[in-house]
Amino acid sequence: MTEGSITKKLVFFAAPLFLGQLLQQLYNVVDSVVVGNVLGKESLAAVTTTGSLVFLMVGFITGLFMGNSVIVGKRYGARDYAGLSVAVHTGITFSFIAGAALTLMGVFGAPVILRLMGTPDDVFPNSVLYLRIFFCGGFVNVVYNACCGVFQAVGDSKRPLYYLIVSTIINTILDILFVKFLGFGIAGAAFATIIAQTVSAILAFTKLLRVDGPHRIELKKLKIDGDTLKKELAIGFPTGIQNSVIAIGNVVVQSNINAFGSTVMAGSGSYSKLEGFVFLPITCMSMALTTFVSQNLGAGLHDRVRAGARRGIAISVACAEIIGVIVFFFSPAFLHMFSQDPAVIKVGATQATTESLFYCLLSLNHCLAGILRGAGKTKIPMAVMLSSWCLLRITYITVIIHFIPKVNVIFWAYPLTWSVSAIIFVIYYFKANWIHNFDNEVATESR
Repeated sequence: MTEGSITKKLVFFAAPLFLGQLLQQLYNVVDSVVVGNVLGKESLAAVTTTGSLVFLMVGFITGLFMGNSVIVGKRYGARDYAGLSVAVHTGITFSFIAGAALTLMGVFGAPVILRLMGTPDDVFPNSVLYLRIFFCGGFVNVVYNACCGVFQAVGDSKRPLYYLIVSTIINTILDILFVKFLGFGIAGAAFATIIAQTVSAILAFTKLLRVDGPHRIELKKLKIDGDTLKKELAIGFPTGIQNSVIAIGNVVVQSNINAFGSTVMAGSGSYSKLEGFVFLPITCMSMALTTFVSQNLGAGLHDRVRAGARRGIAISVACAEIIGVIVFFFSPAFLHMFSQDPAVIKVGATQATTESLFYCLLSLNHCLAGILRGAGKTKIPMAVMLSSWCLLRITYITVIIHFIPKVNVIFWAYPLTWSVSAIIFVIYYFKANWIHNFDNEVATESR
């Protein structure tokens, strides 16, 4: 990341991330396609309504490990291999603790949170069942993401892709087998997912045990270094909070959508699955920029950081808007994969046409947040997301739904809050001295 063509480095790093995230999306989409077509719209609603809750809990835990990735990337760029090893072992060890906590919170907290979300009675039992089984795999999910964060921090975005290819194939086969042929119902879809995730976690962890490089882990060194963990959490905790506040806003959105019944839930949920694919180029370039910025700032290459930021933003925004135009015109055809019900498709298409032309703003938000995270300024994205994607989004929906009780106005919450946060991010990016602040933090750490 610190040498060679900037555009090539970003694109070739982001491409495997894109393919990996694409396969990750297939986990949930295969569940939804099989469940929706075999078990019906009520079961589809039960699966899709859990998405925002999963992101709330998983997003916070995995956000914590962004701090580990930034520290590892910074030390890798500075060639501090001894410090890098300490950071890797601390991060992986902490993932065991965080993964166990996620499993317990998910299994025992699912019914309470689903009730608070206003999940209708006709889908509540299946939602609880699916979510509890899903969170039984919370431990392996967190460990896998921690391992992949290490690979990506040192510039290896290909290896996680290989593991996801294997696990996605397993998930697809087991989904069809468990749900369609063995009649396990919605539980079969959840079991298929956690089995596949377990395979990918085992593959990633065992590779770190054998890899030839400074990021190799040794079982006897798996322990937490207090100072390193403190630095990682100082960066990662705001990112975890950021993910959580986004999810809280989405939970409120989902709660209001739930009030319109299972047809609207299924339609909006189907669009959310489609939207997951749309976001891939956006989130992957953001992740690439985080690694690029952390390594190059670690090496003291300020001009390269600025050039990389400009190019990454341009690529991501252009891709996002092209995809947005495609979704705007062809969303009904895409949504047909999830359900054959015309009413369900109509709801999903309405949400698609409302949001799709604003994907460029979403892309700009994620890129600028990724750049700032790479510079260690994770509190800024957290504050922006808290104020706009959570508080403003919730306020808008709470007020508007009383005056215009239609689901269409709920969908407008996303473009509105994307616009506000983009303005704030752009102002900070150009006005704040975030690059040299990073240098001051590096100097402090070295002392």
